[in-house]
Amino acid sequence: MVFKKLLGSLGLGGPTVDTVLSHGAVLPGGPLAGEVRLKGGEREVEIEHVVLELLAHVEAETEEGEQHGTVAFERFTVGGGFRLAKGEDTTVPFSVVVPWETPVTELYGQSLGIVLGVRTELGVAGARDKGDLDPLTVRPLAVQEAVLEAFGQLGFGFLSADLEYGRIAGTRQQLPFYQEIEISPSPRYSSVLNEVEVTFLAGPHGVDVVLEADRNGGHGVHGDSLARFSVTHEDVGRTDWNTMVDGWVRRLVEAHAPDGGAALFGAHVHHEGHYGHHQDHGHHGHHEEHGHGRRSGPGVGTAVAAGAAGLAVGVAGGLVAAEVVDEVGDFFEGEDEEG
Repeated sequence: MVFKKLLGSLGLGGPTVDTVLSHGAVLPGGPLAGEVRLKGGEREVEIEHVVLELLAHVEAETEEGEQHGTVAFERFTVGGGFRLAKGEDTTVPFSVVVPWETPVTELYGQSLGIVLGVRTELGVAGARDKGDLDPLTVRPLAVQEAVLEAFGQLGFGFLSADLEYGRIAGTRQQLPFYQEIEISPSPRYSSVLNEVEVTFLAGPHGVDVVLEADRNGGHGVHGDSLARFSVTHEDVGRTDWNTMVDGWVRRLVEAHAPDGGAALFGAHVHHEGHYGHHQDHGHHGHHEEHGHGRRSGPGVGTAVAAGAAGLAVGVAGGLVAAEVVDEVGDFFEGEDEEG
């Protein structure tokens, strides 16, 4: 993946920059490697800094309605403090660690419609210019994939994914936005749920899984409810994820049902299995919380149809395929956000 741009604000005949990312998707909390290739222009210049920015295309609810924009959520200084001679070629290698909460852009190799990018800023003699954006691909952590696979095995289907500008109250969220993965209910829950929104807040010890249920009023269950569950990275490979995730959904439905969920699950309601392992990782131990709390910054997202196996994602029958392409193209080719 390469992008190239003559840095116009540095003057005609200034240096050019190519940023090449290593092939393949990165993981949240994992390394992003590559190199910045500089070529001197028609005169010698002092390169004061070489900075990489990570950017995301997000949605925000404002007084004027829903707005779309670009947010820089991390900056890395990867070089600087050297002179670049006329016509000289030089390379600045880099390896940086992306934030743990970096959104997932693909699942099983299929795009979710989430738009992330890497932009290079070059500082020369008090001036600075930002090059074009290079798309950044992020695949899920093993624990994130296990949770999504369990939803799929239980009969839930992928609807869409988006990035919402705002914060989820009562969480350890670090970034100024969060990702929502919207899924349709399985047949078992279709009478009480319209959809479930899944948000992952990852960290070095594990992942908080935030679930928000849009309930349709069936069996006396009304309104929205929100719950948070914590799992560790070590839980992968030793957990019955189908049982755990189904337990999470049951808790979400039962939390505010007037009969404790008896109308949905039968007269004898009991909690099957376990809902997670308690790990002694300080405040990262497994726990669950429930409430009617709302996330700040609702949005619509880009719809992508669900696949049959797990939550394998695909665009069925051309559904909104053009919309996805247009959104990505507009972001990387037409937008020049500075804020």
